[in-house]
Amino acid sequence: MPNAVKHFYAFLKSIPIFCPFGVAYPRQWSQSAQLTRLPARKLAMNAFPRSDSGQAALDLAAPYIIDQDYASYGEEQHRVWAELAGRAFLELEKRAAREYLDGYAIIGLKPDRLPDLKAISARLEPLTGWNTTPVSGFLPAPAFFEMLAARRFPTTTWLRSRESLEYTPEPDIFHDVFGHVPMHAHTVFADFLAHYGRVCSGISDAVVLEKLGRLFWYTVEFGLIRERNGIKVYGSGLISSHGECRNVMEGLCAIHDFTLDEVVNTPVKVDELHKLLFVASSFDQIYDAMREAARRAVSGCL
Repeated sequence: MPNAVKHFYAFLKSIPIFCPFGVAYPRQWSQSAQLTRLPARKLAMNAFPRSDSGQAALDLAAPYIIDQDYASYGEEQHRVWAELAGRAFLELEKRAAREYLDGYAIIGLKPDRLPDLKAISARLEPLTGWNTTPVSGFLPAPAFFEMLAARRFPTTTWLRSRESLEYTPEPDIFHDVFGHVPMHAHTVFADFLAHYGRVCSGISDAVVLEKLGRLFWYTVEFGLIRERNGIKVYGSGLISSHGECRNVMEGLCAIHDFTLDEVVNTPVKVDELHKLLFVASSFDQIYDAMREAARRAVSGCL
């Protein structure tokens, strides 16, 4: 495996913002908040915070929220963005889901200029309520879930250097905005993501969170959708990784029809290219799966 791919996967494994599954949860939860671990069978639906308003209080995330100093970006940084976006979009015009491509146009991304997060939010909020909120860096899992529940997507503001075009050891604005944010313009996906945050905010059982993390991984990060003209990518890990996208489109990765049971019981491996991913028939299907996962979490049978 190329070193760049190894570094990419090591990076994903190390942070909850991109890898919300597995044994990372107990450590992240215990360090960032004093939370009582409850067995899944004791969860009640009223434990899931209901508010998804962008005006909701962000008690856990507040220390990480910053301002984007757009004027501080230099011309070299804009040129790096242009190179990254130009290389990726040539492939995505053929490979990406229509919903991603529509969202890319809706949020007003420019191929030659770094994104202004306030301008993106001004386009998104009237449409789906989502806001691209600048943060200082990594978030603990509870703060991440809190922001998703409030429709505030945590977005880093720094950009990788020209010497690090192939990978970066931590998330940058290219991954966060180019990879994730266009999908927030799609109403069903936007509702699904906020619902995911609300549900996870009310759960502290590590086993349940691991399974919900797999649902996140195989949709938000590495999701596929079936369109009339074939299978397309929409997950940010596929959007922003040429190697992973090519791995799928060249038939080197098995593709199963999306079912909740198989998804939540398929362990995530972050040290190799995917050998199995899942294709949904619609975004309504993954939202329905999230609702069913929440019901199962409450009854202790996820």
